[in-house]
This record gives sequence, structure tokens and C-alpha cells, in this order.
Amino acid sequence: MDLLQMLGWCRQISWGFAIIVSLMVAPPQTPADELQPILNKMDQLAANFRTTQAAFVWNQYQKVVDETDTQKGTVYFRRSGNEIQMAADINDPTSPKQVLFTDSKVEIYQPKIDQLTRYNTGKDRATIESFLVLGFGGSGRDLVKSFDVKYLGTDKVDGVDTAKLELVPKSPKVRGTFDHIWLWIDPARGVSVQQQLFEPSGDYRLAKYSDIQLNQKIPDTAFKLKTTGKTKVVSPQG
Repeated sequence: MDLLQMLGWCRQISWGFAIIVSLMVAPPQTPADELQPILNKMDQLAANFRTTQAAFVWNQYQKVVDETDTQKGTVYFRRSGNEIQMAADINDPTSPKQVLFTDSKVEIYQPKIDQLTRYNTGKDRATIESFLVLGFGGSGRDLVKSFDVKYLGTDKVDGVDTAKLELVPKSPKVRGTFDHIWLWIDPARGVSVQQQLFEPSGDYRLAKYSDIQLNQKIPDTAFKLKTTGKTKVVSPQG
């Protein structure tokens, strides 16, 4: 073997060794590697969470009639003691609504007909709250307790580079309502900018959020329904 052949052989060995070392020292990232930083960021947000306010566009698609109902408005979240409260103002010109989730109750007020519909969530409160706070103050640790979470890659939503996650409810009862969910998380802040909840029937709910304000002062009036002395109260669950 002459000198040139020896050098070429050594170079090939060195190159192969370098590849092996690089694989050992810095293995390629897996979806689990990409997921954990997102969950950690959500944990950080949850630890310091006080309030969130955002503009929303909610689209409800019904497969049977192939129609989409769109609602727009503002949503509010705040921590009160050990619970997360949610309020939403739906700015529908023909049928405006206020929605409030506090003290294990979901209340929907329709000012046009001056009617308040009240649902007691009872033992389902924790489940309902977990859906309400998806990406808005809920921790990554709590997320993996309730869902099998998979990292689906990156996606751009309205100019924001997001991490797309798939959630499959661990509870068979919950899977009967939503068999899987997609979340688009802003990794810089740990909040959801878009959500899509899929029903077994083929219907889905797509929610987009913008102008997201974290831990800003929200007036108490945002969490109070503007009922009147003549408001009719309906309780479907008794």
C-alpha cells in the first residue's frame, strides 16, 4: 500500500468514525424531543398564569348539512383560587350571547330574548375545565394526564410559527364527544393560537385566537352576566 492509498484509507476511517461519534453525541431529534420543550413552556405559563384575553373566531362545521356556523367575539380567562374562570362575549348581530363558566356552572345569557340557561357541570367539571383552558393557562403536565399527546411538526398560523400537537382523550367517555383534537401552540409563549376539535360524527369545531394578552388586568364586569330583573332562568338539568 503506497502513501496516497494509506492516506485515503485513513481519511475514510476518520470520516466514518466522525459520523459514528456525531450520532452518539447528538442523535437526531425525535417527536418526543420536540414535544417536551412545548410542554415545559406550557408549565411555565401555568405557574405564572393570572389572566388571558383574546379575540376569537369560532367555526362549527356540521357534516350532515355541510354547513359552517361562525361566531366572533372576545374571550377572557382568569385564575380565581384553585379554579380557572372563563367568560366570552359572542358578537352575533342577530343572536348575541354571553357565556360564563364559574363555580361548576356554565351559564349562557341571550339578551335578545332575556333568557339565562344554566348548566350544572357537577362531576364533569374537571373535564369541562380541561377543555376550556386548552392552551390558555393549562399546564403541560395536566395535558398529558388527560390526553395522549403527539407532536405533529411545525405549522404557520396567521404568520405565527407554531407547534402542532394532536391530543387523543384518555377517557372513553370524552372520546365519545371529541375523538381527537389538534392544537397549534405558539412555542415562544406557550399559548394556543388555534384549536380544532373533531367529533366522531365528522363534525368539528375550529377556533382561531388573536390579539392574545397575557396577565393583563381584566375588569370584574367581564365575568358578570348583564341580566335584568326580568331575565328568565332555564336549568335543563334541573
